[in-house]
Amino acid sequence: MGKRAAWVGLFWLLAGSTAHGQATPADTLPRGHFAQPTVQVGQPIRYELTYRHAPNLEVIFPDSTANFAPFELIRRSYQPTRTRQGRSLDRTVYLLRTFSLDPVQQLRLPVLVLRGRDTLTVPTLPDSVRLTRTAAPLQPGTPTPTLRANVQTLPVETRFNYPYWLASLALLLLLAGGVVLGFRKSLRRRYQRYRRRKNHAYFLAQYARHVERFELSRSLTNMERAITLWKNYLSGLENSNINSLTTREIVAHYHHDSRVAQALHLADRMIYGNQLMEEETESALVFELLRDFAQTRYQADEQAA
Repeated sequence: MGKRAAWVGLFWLLAGSTAHGQATPADTLPRGHFAQPTVQVGQPIRYELTYRHAPNLEVIFPDSTANFAPFELIRRSYQPTRTRQGRSLDRTVYLLRTFSLDPVQQLRLPVLVLRGRDTLTVPTLPDSVRLTRTAAPLQPGTPTPTLRANVQTLPVETRFNYPYWLASLALLLLLAGGVVLGFRKSLRRRYQRYRRRKNHAYFLAQYARHVERFELSRSLTNMERAITLWKNYLSGLENSNINSLTTREIVAHYHHDSRVAQALHLADRMIYGNQLMEEETESALVFELLRDFAQTRYQADEQAA
């Protein structure tokens, strides 16, 4: 039933895209192909993935977490979405390599399409390359080489000093336990600070990604996702329930901070009042104020720790 529902959703997606852009069925599927027909073991090879679709679709290409088997990802580069004559084009180039010895190796990467709260996986047609072997093949009539076995036995030391090994292991465990007990507070603070730095770096990266998507699509959905990410980050940073509060309650919680008040009021007017202006000044100001406030709270938390 899950596969059937996925194909039904893909049918309606393709049907909607065709009706919107007057495209042929071949234009509605992602296309992936290798830059060359052959490859050697360990040799880098370029794989290009393109997708022409309706401008109203939100498309996500595979990243470094995707499964590229039997290939390995070296790096990837992408180009911004280009829209011409009612059709949008997304293009990403992957640099791959393989260490598999299969004579023919195939790759098929899926593309994700976001439709509200649903995610649709759109498959691509597979493309393959032939493996070029560097070892020269045997000439006809050449006997198959055989391995010569050396069955001469060699003396092997079988003794092992288990008591000393166990005593050393016990001493090492005691020393490690003493270090942990003696410096557990310092170690805990170090670990918490490390986690805060990791979470802050992750927040900044995801926040910039939502801002970039908003600037490309001017979709209020991406603005909502950026603000939700901001609330969840502050909730985790300060161990509070910011993500469940209203705008008025959040402003009061932060003692009517001018940055929070101005950013959230502008965002509410754009999202719930549907007053998104064509100029990018107000939306850019919202994102900048929220990011600066999150940076300030993170630095304050670091100093307090």
